[in-house]
Parts: sequence; C-alpha cells; structure tokens
Amino acid sequence: MSYQTPSITEPPPLKENEIVLVTSGDLRLSANQECWPAQKTMEEKVNKVFQKEGYKIIRGHPYDPVLEHGFIWNQRMGMDVFKKIPKDARVIVAEAVWQYSHHVLAGLRDHKGPILTLANWSGQWPGLVGMLNINASLTKMGVEYSTIWSVNFDDAFFLKGIRQWLKTGKITHDTSHTRKLDPAKLPKEETKLGKALADQLRQEKAVMGIFDEGCMGMYNGIIEDELLNPLGVYKERLSQSALVAKMRIVSDIEARNIRDWLDLKGMTFVTGTDEATELTDRQILEQCKMYIAAIRIADEFGCDLIGIQYQQGPKDMAPASDLVEGLLNCSDRPPVHHEETGEVLYEGKPLPHFNEVDEGAGLDALITNRVWTAMGLNPDTTLHDVRWGDWYMDDYVWVFLISGSAPPTHFKDGYKGASSERQPPMYFPLGGGTLKGDSKPGEIVWSRVYVEPTGLYADIGRGSVIDLPEEETKRRWEATTPAWPIMSAVLHGVTRDQFMAKHKANHIQVVYAPTASEADKALAAKAAMFHELGIKVNICGDVKVG
Repeated sequence: MSYQTPSITEPPPLKENEIVLVTSGDLRLSANQECWPAQKTMEEKVNKVFQKEGYKIIRGHPYDPVLEHGFIWNQRMGMDVFKKIPKDARVIVAEAVWQYSHHVLAGLRDHKGPILTLANWSGQWPGLVGMLNINASLTKMGVEYSTIWSVNFDDAFFLKGIRQWLKTGKITHDTSHTRKLDPAKLPKEETKLGKALADQLRQEKAVMGIFDEGCMGMYNGIIEDELLNPLGVYKERLSQSALVAKMRIVSDIEARNIRDWLDLKGMTFVTGTDEATELTDRQILEQCKMYIAAIRIADEFGCDLIGIQYQQGPKDMAPASDLVEGLLNCSDRPPVHHEETGEVLYEGKPLPHFNEVDEGAGLDALITNRVWTAMGLNPDTTLHDVRWGDWYMDDYVWVFLISGSAPPTHFKDGYKGASSERQPPMYFPLGGGTLKGDSKPGEIVWSRVYVEPTGLYADIGRGSVIDLPEEETKRRWEATTPAWPIMSAVLHGVTRDQFMAKHKANHIQVVYAPTASEADKALAAKAAMFHELGIKVNICGDVKVG
C-alpha cells in the first residue's frame, strides 16, 4: 500500500541583518480600520530606527487593500503567516493597538529565534495593553521573549534595549523592585487571618461563574482547572446565550426600577436618539435587564463571583455589559429580587465581577473580597487596563482605565460623580453605556494573579490614587478614551519601566483601604492567604510587610 506522505517546505533563510515584523490586530474590522493609521505611523518610526542600526525590517504580512488594514486578524491567518517565517529568524511583534493575542500565539509558541514585543508609549489606542497581554500569554506558555516600549523610539532606554537584543537576543530590565514573599516577616494577626480564610475556601469551596471562557484571545486570562481546583475554586461554565435568553423574560417594569434607582442616586446618563452613535434609553433598559438576568443566573448556580465575556457574540445581540459589571462590583447597588420568592439576592454586598472573564482578575477579586470583608473594610474591587501614564509634577502618574466600568464607590462623589456614556461604536455596534467616573484619592492595594508553567503567581504592592487638577484629568481622558472610568495612580517604589518589565497582564486589580496603615495590614493578610493557598507571591515596591 502506498501512502500520500505530506511534504513540508521550509521558508528560505533570511539575511543576517533582516528582521521580520508582525502585528496582531482586532477581530473587528471597524476597529482595525480605524486604528490602522496609528499602527502605520509607529511602524515607520521603528523601521527608521532599525535602519540606523544597520538592520532591515521585513513585514511578515502585507497591507490588505480590500480590508484597508495590515493586521493579522484571525488565528488561521497568523498560522499561515508564521509558516513563511524561518524558525530561527528575529521576530518583532509591534503593537500600537488592542489586539487578540491568539492570532499570533501558535506561531510564537513554536518559534526558535529571538522574539521582541514592542509598543508605542501612547494612550490613543490600547497598544500597551495589547503588548502586555501578549507578554503574559508568552509567559504562561513558557516562551522566552524580550519586551520594550517608547514614545518616539529615539530615547536612550529604547536604543540601549534594542542594541542589546540585536547583539544577544535578550533585553535585561531592572526588576529590583520585586522580592519573594518571606512569610515569617508578615504580622501575626494578618497571617492568622489569611491562613484561616484559605482553609475556609478550600473546605467550603467557591463557584466561579464563567459566561463563555477566553475573551478576545486572552490566553493568559484562563486558569486551568488543575491549578484552580486545589484552591477550592471551581468553574461553573455558563453560556452568554443563556444570559441573553434570561434578559428576554425580565419585565420592562423591573428594568425601569433599576434605572429609577440609579436616577435617584444622582447618576447621569448622557443620552440621545441615534442608536448607531448615541446612548439611548432603550439601550439602558436592555442593560438593566442584563443586570437582573446576570444576578438571577448567578444565584441559580450558587456563584460566588461571575465574569461576562461580552466580546465576541453578544456584541451582535445586546448592548454592552459594562454598566452591569460596574454595578455588580459595588456594595451599594440596585436590589434584584428572586423571580418567585421575592428575596433580595446578594443583598448589601457586591457580586464580584471580573471583566472580560479574566480569571486571574477573578481569583484576585474573590480573595480580595474575602480578606476585606473579614477585616470590616469595603470590599468593592475592580480591574483596570494598564492603559498609559505620564509625569505630573514630581510623580509618575498612571492612567488605569478599564474599558467600560468601575464601581461607583471608587469615584469622587459616588453615584453623583458617575455617568454613563455610549461605548465606542467601532467596538460596540449595539451601543450600551459605560459606568464612568474619576477615582477618588486614597490608599490602594494593587495586585495581579498570573500563570507561569510552574504554577500560579501573584504580584502585590501599594499605591495611592491622587487628586489631579481637573484640566490634567481632562487631558488624560482626552488622550485615551473619555467614556471610560479613570484612576490616576502612583505606585509606591515602582518606576514606570520596572512595572512594565515585570507585570504579567494587561489588567491590574485595585482596591481601596481607609488609611495607609489599614492598607498595609490588608495587603499582609491578602499575601498570607495567597501563600497559604500555594500561590507564589512577589512583593513589589515600597511595602512595609513581607
């Protein structure tokens, strides 16, 4: 018998001074088209810099005149692109926009040559967010890579980094701000609390409701059951189709009650009549139905926390989930009643929600909720995108800007300082409102749970939200996405470049504490709980414990 044996054609080798550049984009055509000019401008700058160093950038995939952009926009395309790239070639993954990492992960997983992830230091589009997501995904996969960022790609930091990469295949960054947790240095009372809470979680267990896993290619945002279950956390895999179906049986009266509650609280809805470009009362009513439906499903399955993917799928079926998500994370929120008994569900407390079903953020939110509640502190927590940052006076102030909502308890003036504006049409064709506000000044604990091949890790540190002048906050909002909530944060003892070099996610988890002393104690208890659960903890920056 004869067999048809496939033949594999290896791509021709590159010249010593040639480098392949690839760029992953969005799945949504409208986003790729609108963001392409920024990507093109960045690539032109990068090309010139490498030319001066004696190297030639070769694009791994051409601009598509039909689609009107030059991004890799799906996984199959990414696989086909990497088939034509020699395995030992130098590869740059350049990002000026938000992207779906799985478009390029298949090719990067098998690649043997030096990999450099690169982004422009700009808030215009979430390019830094996209790069951090690729970095975290490569970290989870165990693939070696280097990373670098710059405003104009002509500064000493950038040039030193790429020259090191061109010479050695690696960039060495300063990560001296981190140290492994020494449990013996944690205060006794907080250690005792953290251990007791960890024991309780393992014994009583918790249900993490997942409305469709794997949002927007965020491979790093999936924690495998084998890592999660030993902690006492188990996934309830739910369907967003079920969420939409549940919305359809929520009455208009119930939905209007939610809207009325928010109006009475003083929240502002910026509405219009054009469904295509403006937030409408109809969209808000649908979001209120989603809020009720989500809580009722969570109660039905005994969920301790939930995450709604939204992208992709529901974006073509219902308005954005963001208003819902911000309300869920708030301890002061509209009551939702059981359909039959009339009981108020999850009364007087948040139902922790992890945006974009980022399970690292979800696990972090669950542990935060347990620790802060046990300490008598307000447990309202949220993730933010690590969007951008800039100097203000003597402080480097980060722009943490999640793509749609945060709990009103985090805002100046609470609900009275909160507004809802239409989500950008290029991302959200059916509209829906955000839950926007300017985060109040105060002490925060920040953290991130992430996956490495050797298990679960958590970075944790302290920070302060500062009260910037109104004009400066406005400048930062206008330089990013004005419809989204903002947090102006200073991280204690961590520079911009140290944070970027070490952080293993596009998201950062934040929670307030009333005073610096209470924040330190809460951080200690949280670190102790992480440690007791078997999560390897890194203390970041100026932290007085551990």
